[in-house]
Amino acid sequence: MSKIILASQSPRRKQLLEMAELEFEVLIADVDETNPPGMAGEEVPEFLARKKARAVAHLVDPGAIVIAADTMVLSDHHILGKPRDFEDAQRILGQLSGKMHTVVTGVCICKGDVVKSFSTTTRVYFRTLSPSQIDHYITRYKPYDKAGAYAIQEWIGVTGIEKIDGDYYNVMGLPIGEVILALSAFV
Repeated sequence: MSKIILASQSPRRKQLLEMAELEFEVLIADVDETNPPGMAGEEVPEFLARKKARAVAHLVDPGAIVIAADTMVLSDHHILGKPRDFEDAQRILGQLSGKMHTVVTGVCICKGDVVKSFSTTTRVYFRTLSPSQIDHYITRYKPYDKAGAYAIQEWIGVTGIEKIDGDYYNVMGLPIGEVILALSAFV
């Protein structure tokens, strides 16, 4: 198989590729991740994944396979980004408490001029979280680098999520099963 480049510094994406027993290198490029005005929130992750993949593809051998991804949490079709600080994390988790939200991960895989992109959506249902649960999670786990202010594989996922409809690994940041299937087209 061709050399695989992960165009992401996400430790969760790296972990998922390692779990799939893929050999890869990490390389990132500086990309403007501003959401395009007027684009539906559900379309933004795939748009940004394509942008990230193109930026890294220009830096590597055209025979290398580049995998890029972007994950967003949407509540009522509004994007909930990464929290700026403790209070912002409280606000975001308070908004998710007792409700369903969607997690959309856009993925782009490219090798030379061949590009495949897709997005995966998972519905996540949170139990009602008390203010003390929210504060405990933020204080202990510091979710400032996570879209939606949480990671499903941490304490809040174990205690606060009632159920999900869709791919668990998508919520972690990469629908790894779909990525493996898509990679077969590049072999």
